[in-house]
Amino acid sequence: MTPRSRKESGAYYTPDAVTESLLNWALRSENDRLLDPSCGDGRFIAGHRNSVGIEQDLAASALAIARAPWALVHEGDFFAWASNTPERFECAAGNPPFIRYQTFKGDVRDRAMRLCASVGAKFNGLSSSWAPFLVATASLLGPSGRMAFVVPAEIGHAPYSAPLIEYLTSHFAVVHIVAVKDKLFPDLSEDCWLLYAEGFGKKTEEIRFSDLDAFRRMTVPPRSFARISTAEWRTWGRRLRPFLMHREARSLYREVVDHKETQRFGELASIGIGYVSGANDFFHLRPSDASRLRIPTQLLHPTVRNGRALPKRRLTTSTVGKWHQNDEQVLLLRMPKSGRVPASVSRYLDSEAGLIARQAYKCQVREPWYSVPDVQIPDFFLSYMSGLEANLVRNDAGCTCTNSVHSVRLREGVNASGLLDTWESPFVKLSTELEGHPLGGGMLKLEPREATQVVLPSGSEILRANDSIVAEALATLRQWRHYAVAQ
Repeated sequence: MTPRSRKESGAYYTPDAVTESLLNWALRSENDRLLDPSCGDGRFIAGHRNSVGIEQDLAASALAIARAPWALVHEGDFFAWASNTPERFECAAGNPPFIRYQTFKGDVRDRAMRLCASVGAKFNGLSSSWAPFLVATASLLGPSGRMAFVVPAEIGHAPYSAPLIEYLTSHFAVVHIVAVKDKLFPDLSEDCWLLYAEGFGKKTEEIRFSDLDAFRRMTVPPRSFARISTAEWRTWGRRLRPFLMHREARSLYREVVDHKETQRFGELASIGIGYVSGANDFFHLRPSDASRLRIPTQLLHPTVRNGRALPKRRLTTSTVGKWHQNDEQVLLLRMPKSGRVPASVSRYLDSEAGLIARQAYKCQVREPWYSVPDVQIPDFFLSYMSGLEANLVRNDAGCTCTNSVHSVRLREGVNASGLLDTWESPFVKLSTELEGHPLGGGMLKLEPREATQVVLPSGSEILRANDSIVAEALATLRQWRHYAVAQ
């Protein structure tokens, strides 16, 4: 498969050592019937003689049949098959396809959501495919059934992983999640962990959690693990990532969160994305082009195109002046919705570039097409995706920003004189790691909803926080998102 087709179908085949280990975890007897809901080229079903595989890619299913001629391989959509089959299995193992919500859609998604809802797991519209795959697979197990799967590390932080874990703990006697720091798939930016569950038909009030620096062949799941109660997991926003830190760090963090003077960022400010132009190259002009086209200066507004353009702490007019000197493409054509359009602007709108821009989807669905909506002048900017740390910058230059940067507007009456100093503290940097989430390539991503949850302690609480504990926890979370490796 080409890299693009592999990405679209979520087909990343599992290393032999992982396959062998997961089969050992799941199987108890030669007579066990094994299900692989997305068998790909047959790596899992080839490891057990009494196997059933489902695969929608015809080329892959042909490979699976050749590799495991004794297995029964169904070609087609797993969710359609699972919705109708009366078959039940002693165990299941595999590597479900990781298809993001943007391409996990249509009839396949509808069938998946209906099937999951019918067994008590409700996912939101942003769920990737692997989580419903696991719920649907579990629903096909017999009493005391077992399952062992590769899962994206998103199981430790993604909102849609929470309904999955709630379902698993409500339907299995043991739920064990194994975090692996080193990449199981070197060619894949997504980190992967392992999931083991046994005792289908029962329930548990704890999650077993192991964290390994590197994967090694294992005949059984790790014997060393932390016992995390589901109640404690819920207090951490139904995320497992905080449990990568030592207990002392979690206790310190909770102590600060519970202090009466501590605030969340969302209490001080509203945080959202910047504007969406629909055609960035057209609506953002260089100073030289604006001058050549004779665009009136009152219709041009300096803008922050991405987080890389942000300096530390303050964006000043001198920085904007340097953008002008470098003739950077940072002037937004900011047209009102009504009123006379100057002749020079009309010529630009009717140019070849304008004729192309107006065909963009965002331009087609707004009236008039050339008026970019939701242009705001925030009090601060916040980087959306960051390397070392999330950058908060005061907007002293009166710039606006695109949706590649967060727009931060203080709530009425808020005094933010010490906000930048607080933001620079190690504790708040740790909070951005905990409330945000890792992205491929060592990046830290902060969605607006996550940014509102960043913890802002009082000055006295920052001074009381144990520096060594905070520093160690911060380094740990950065290592787990591979920031140090990426540099």
